[in-house]
Amino acid sequence: MEQNNQSKSPPKIYIDSLNIKQKAKIFRIFTNIENYGLSTIQPHIKKVVGTPLWEIRILGQDNIRIIYAIHLKNIVLVLHAFIKKTQKTPSKEIEIALKKLKQILDT
Repeated sequence: MEQNNQSKSPPKIYIDSLNIKQKAKIFRIFTNIENYGLSTIQPHIKKVVGTPLWEIRILGQDNIRIIYAIHLKNIVLVLHAFIKKTQKTPSKEIEIALKKLKQILDT
């Protein structure tokens, strides 16, 4: 059953808007995480310095970033997704992810 946009999380809405090739890359990485753990995607992840956040780096024509946090050792919380256009991750994007993390942990 297809969900309406109001019940989807913002990262899901964003990922749904991508082209098939971009979605395939993301799906492959998520499948590897689910089947084998985060250590299998080591070249694609990077710690966001000074925060509890990590980012999955999807390289290609568009540099997609998916920001996540680890909760309770084995739960990956996907918080935010965007196309990275600058060398440094914009603070606005980090703030969005931190706000979403706080909302999740406070509920």
